[in-house]
Amino acid sequence: MCGRFAVTTDPALLAEKIKALDETTGDNSGSGANFAPDFNVAPTQTITSVVKRHSEPADESTRRIRAMRWGLIPPWVKTGADGGPDNKGPLLINARAEKVASSPAFRNSAKSKRCLIPMDGWYEWRPNGEKAPGKKAPKTPFYMYGSDGEMLFMAGLWSTWRPDGAPRDQPPLVSCTIITTDAAGPLAEIHDRMPLTISAPDWDRWLDPDAPIDEGLLRGHGDLDRIALRQVSTLVNSIRNNGPELIEPAEPEPEQATLL
Repeated sequence: MCGRFAVTTDPALLAEKIKALDETTGDNSGSGANFAPDFNVAPTQTITSVVKRHSEPADESTRRIRAMRWGLIPPWVKTGADGGPDNKGPLLINARAEKVASSPAFRNSAKSKRCLIPMDGWYEWRPNGEKAPGKKAPKTPFYMYGSDGEMLFMAGLWSTWRPDGAPRDQPPLVSCTIITTDAAGPLAEIHDRMPLTISAPDWDRWLDPDAPIDEGLLRGHGDLDRIALRQVSTLVNSIRNNGPELIEPAEPEPEQATLL
């Protein structure tokens, strides 16, 4: 799965690097001019995404950087008493690659609302030992990242939601989910799932709003060959902690003195 990640690239710089339009500038989401590196991105936060859309129906679609809430809200979710989405189900931060084309929550987005979620890397926790009675099983955090220092781009889906009776000109709530697949290689020793990476040559094929979803990309592992991992500090366990120390290698355990 993917439940926490790090991103340190400003949307404007990202847009320049991947030749996209930056549509986050000037919003109130914490992106654009207000961007700050985030080493502990958590569900429901506003995150940066990459989409490909038309300005006019007949023109060529172009890459765009947009801000979205992490945790997809399908358009059919009812309006709650507070005017927000009345979503009593699980938080849809991840979508299984095997089910995105058939799941009621994801299949409409899979047709034409596919996105990329850029990140420096993500965290996963490996179970460590047996669970003691009445306590949570201890887990060791790891950080998975691009070994070449470049960002990773994860396959995602997005959706728009509006409350009942909202005027047509009211901006919708835009939300997204990260697609996961079976973990492979050394990553499988940490967790059985991992985000589905999309390699740069396949970005436009994945994002194309006029083409059906590419089943081959869903079955692949994209940039698996350039992903490295390392154990990191348990500081990442709390979302209150946020800084570059979260992605630094964990300090080795001190050696125990031996009595002779």
